[in-house]
Formats: sequence, C-alpha cells, structure tokens
Amino acid sequence: MANPNIPQGTLNRLIASIVWNDFPALNITPPFLMPEGIDLAFEGQATAMLPTMTGLITSPEPFLSCRIMIHLLKSQALSNAYKQQMESSVLMGPCTIRPDSPTIDPYLIDNCAITGLNQLNFSGRDGGFTITIMGAYYLNSNLWL
Repeated sequence: MANPNIPQGTLNRLIASIVWNDFPALNITPPFLMPEGIDLAFEGQATAMLPTMTGLITSPEPFLSCRIMIHLLKSQALSNAYKQQMESSVLMGPCTIRPDSPTIDPYLIDNCAITGLNQLNFSGRDGGFTITIMGAYYLNSNLWL
C-alpha cells in the first residue's frame, strides 16, 4: 500500500516582508525583525448573518479591518525611521504583506496607519520595537460587479 500522507510543505521565514507603496525606505524584510516577525490579524466577520422569521440572510462585508504587528529590532536604524515617521505622520497608505508560505498569495492592505507602539524596555535585555498598524483588507470583490 502506498503512503497515504502528502508532503506537508515548508515555511520560509526569509520571504515574509512588508512593502510600502508610498514609503519604500520603510520596507521590512526578515533581517529587521525579532523572531516573532509579522502578525496579521483580521477583525470582524466576512459576512453579517441577519436573522429572519425562518432562517438567515447573508450580507457580505466589502472589507475587514486588520491589525498588523511588526516586531522590529530596535538595534536597527529602521526602528528609528518608524519613530520619525510616527512623529511626522502616522498615515502610511497601502502595503503588501508577503507571508512565510510560498503557497499563499501576498495580502494587499489599504489605508494603513500606525496606531501604536508597544511598551519599550531600555534595560539592554530586550531588542523589541513593536509597531501596530491598522488597515483595510478588501474581500467579497464580486459585490462590486
């Protein structure tokens, strides 16, 4: 009998990145990141389920809010570039996030803005400089047809 298992694939942490359309100097690649890398979390539901007398009506959403957590190394000049960007303007515009899997297409996130900076520790024992960004991820594109 042949082995019924299929190859599980490989993750490649060296392809995870964020590319900014309007701020190429703030592009992020793995050498600028802590081991936590980049987190992308979606908030809300992709469709509303509206109750009726006998069932549900679906009402697909055109976008989801998303939260991007970027775990930068504060020992790199890129962290200071983000600090300066925050001091100038938190508005970042669109970005492309490439995940750590070669089988998942990049995520296009629109209307991004820096919304926060996690607690910083200056004891010399923590290299993290974690920035939070919010944006819009468009889905259900057939709604616009």
